[in-house]
Amino acid sequence: MTGGTADLQGRPWLQGRPCIMGILNVTPDSFSDGGTHVDVPGALAHARRLWQEGADILDIGAESTRPGAAAVPVAEELRRLLPVLEAVRSEIPLPVSVDTRKAPVMRAAHALGAVLVNDVSALCYDPEALPTVASLGMDVCLMHMRGEPQTMQSQTGYRDLAGEVRDFLAGRVAACRAAGLPRDAIVVDPGIGFAKTDGGNLELLRHLDRLRDLGQPVLLGVSRKGFIGRVTGTPEPARRDGGSVAAMLWAHARGMADIYRVHDVGAARQALRIWDALAGTETGNMG
Repeated sequence: MTGGTADLQGRPWLQGRPCIMGILNVTPDSFSDGGTHVDVPGALAHARRLWQEGADILDIGAESTRPGAAAVPVAEELRRLLPVLEAVRSEIPLPVSVDTRKAPVMRAAHALGAVLVNDVSALCYDPEALPTVASLGMDVCLMHMRGEPQTMQSQTGYRDLAGEVRDFLAGRVAACRAAGLPRDAIVVDPGIGFAKTDGGNLELLRHLDRLRDLGQPVLLGVSRKGFIGRVTGTPEPARRDGGSVAAMLWAHARGMADIYRVHDVGAARQALRIWDALAGTETGNMG
């Protein structure tokens, strides 16, 4: 797993069971847990907890992409990220994803063993991002978004939301393939909460099956998102885990996603186990 080699062990979403990606934000301003895990001891303790609760992969981010968030300079993103990534890689036996839009951060994370780039801009923000991922041999998750975090919520008008998301992601998959990335190195993400209204998020969740035409694994990130708070009347992000699990199970029951990016790994793993046991698809210990 060292050196960013993205083999099957580093692709738990290809192993025939639900894959849980645990979120580790090392930012002062993320919408749910900003400032909670910014130092190395706190971040490492949280990573250890995510692992023990059943995470399959850890996603470490050092730049908030919540609505309205400003871009973080590369030097500051690296200052936040690298000590935490190094500590996590030294202790936690899980593949690690880096949540970034910037090629220099991708290169530095790869050098410390990150295997997946999780880019909310689908490798569009930094012109060097796509060639960097291709040259390093990293896997990538391509997410749909319009604009940037500061402007995306002013760009929520669509004629065919699910179709336009699918077409955008199809184009980005094609660009990655043309750059030399193998098909099994590419994951797609519909971008729930990014340039979508509350109604649009619900509509997109209902029609996630349209992404299956792309033939790529699908990552779903609904955990504690703002639309859950507004639909349920729960302004505090940390109290939205019930709604987050409900949305995850909606997708899981319909076979619409392969990776679930979550804050509360324990609740997600428990919910998936019980759902699969009731559905008769439990095939042993999923932890």
